[in-house]
Amino acid sequence: MKKLQFKVSINASVTKIYDFMLGINSKSTYEQWTSLFNPTSTYEGSWDKGNKILFIGVDEKGEKGGMVSKIVENIPNQFVSIQHYGLFKADKEITEGPEVEKWANGFENYTFEENNGITNVTVDLDTAEDFVSYMEQTYPKALDKLKELCEK
Repeated sequence: MKKLQFKVSINASVTKIYDFMLGINSKSTYEQWTSLFNPTSTYEGSWDKGNKILFIGVDEKGEKGGMVSKIVENIPNQFVSIQHYGLFKADKEITEGPEVEKWANGFENYTFEENNGITNVTVDLDTAEDFVSYMEQTYPKALDKLKELCEK
């Protein structure tokens, strides 16, 4: 696993950014910024601490796939920690085997810090070696999309 970090400064309140990033009041705000990873990106489950959540989308063959994860921590407007522990493929959760091992126990953490109406969002991400360049290219674009949504 490789650790990556991405940051964005957004001219909006932390409560708005937290809400939009996680899709708390409207899942569509989450789906808009994450569409850069997959146009059909969504989640199933809850952002509550301890809950399972599926981060899924539909691939080019029309199959649903993605990550099986757990919300390790959620302190509203401050910090969210997601632990990825499995894959979702063909309507099945896969939590063991070689495909899962390269992702198992990887974290994706969001830290929110507001100062004078500007909110800094930091994403700390563990990723498999073969996804590093994809994440380095895509995550900044996704955060720019989040910034655009929040600053409207």
